[in-house]
Amino acid sequence: MILGKCPYCDDGEIEVRDKEVRGKKVKLYACSNAHWQTEDGEMFEVTPESTCSFRIWQNSLAKYGKWLGYKEVRELLSEGELEVELLSKKYGKKIYYTKNIILNEEYGVSVLWD
Repeated sequence: MILGKCPYCDDGEIEVRDKEVRGKKVKLYACSNAHWQTEDGEMFEVTPESTCSFRIWQNSLAKYGKWLGYKEVRELLSEGELEVELLSKKYGKKIYYTKNIILNEEYGVSVLWD
């Protein structure tokens, strides 16, 4: 499945890839020019023949109670910024709040904190 054009290279398209990390199935949204390898099933690295390193892990915001879906990644690719609802479990209470996320070459996505 193709979600859009790669924002980091000229001819790449963002594809959905199924990966297994620590025994859990996770989607990796990656450029068609990015090829990933792993030795231990946890740490994924770009292969030497890759010409792009774009990737967003579906669970990259999991610590904030958010998993990114196809629709959200498509919007992030087209708009460059996306408003998402995050969750904090501070002091034993669930608190929902909204923040904007943007693309980040090193981490995939970043939360814009005030």
